[in-house]
Amino acid sequence: MFSAKLKLKDGKLIYPKKEDKLAYNLFIKKLSEGQEVDIFISLTDSNGSTAQISKIHTCIRELANESGYSFEDMKKLIKDKAGLVIDTKIKSFAKCSKEELSHAIQACIELGEFYNVNLH
Repeated sequence: MFSAKLKLKDGKLIYPKKEDKLAYNLFIKKLSEGQEVDIFISLTDSNGSTAQISKIHTCIRELANESGYSFEDMKKLIKDKAGLVIDTKIKSFAKCSKEELSHAIQACIELGEFYNVNLH
């Protein structure tokens, strides 16, 4: 899986961070000839984005497959690790801020490291 933020400069999308360009190149090297990929592009703002939620759901799916947990159980685990469970109430990703979704992505990455799944 690959995700990055790009920035429009002089009419072209560029990588503001060198690490994102490196991650893209590594992702491309892992593809086999004829491999299909899904691409989702969204504008960024101060609220949580659909792209963040898509990344979280993709990560949760991969973690569930690797760990043997169901998708829903893994989602609860990620929300708990990200601090989205308060007094037994579980916050919906759709109602999360950009920062809260970033915490959920980080929780996925950390859990991925435990299961030896690269989710960067």
